Amino acid sequence: MNRIARIAAGVAGAAALLAAPVPAFASAPAAAATVTTCGWSGLQAGLSTKVCADVTGNSVVLYGQIGLAGPPSPGTPWPPAPQELLTRLTANVAGGNSLGAVSGRAVFQVSTVRVDGITATVPCGSTVHASFSVESFYRGPAPVTADVPVVC
Repeated sequence: MNRIARIAAGVAGAAALLAAPVPAFASAPAAAATVTTCGWSGLQAGLSTKVCADVTGNSVVLYGQIGLAGPPSPGTPWPPAPQELLTRLTANVAGGNSLGAVSGRAVFQVSTVRVDGITATVPCGSTVHASFSVESFYRGPAPVTADVPVVC
């Protein structure tokens, strides 16, 4: 076979491959997006706290966060001494059932601490009411709250 015949055969083969139908790939359904909603921050036990919810479809994951309330005052030793805290996370469906309550202990020093605790499946269109409180030996709780819509 001469050189031109080989090139012609290669071009014909490439054209046949390109003209062949491509199998359709089944597209995977789009995963539901996770929406994170947090309530207003509050001051508890000298710290900044808030309660948050991650909502994916009708699945809700609730957690509290503990962080620094602000920069340290001049002359304050750094890093601050660790604080042992008592935590409480509660949730319910507005006008409905309790989703649970979790109490525990957390140690806070400088880095933000996430306090996990409640995961639930709730009806679409409902609102979840969550509350998170922190207390220390000298300071009582001052709960922060969030009302989270579950839109599916």
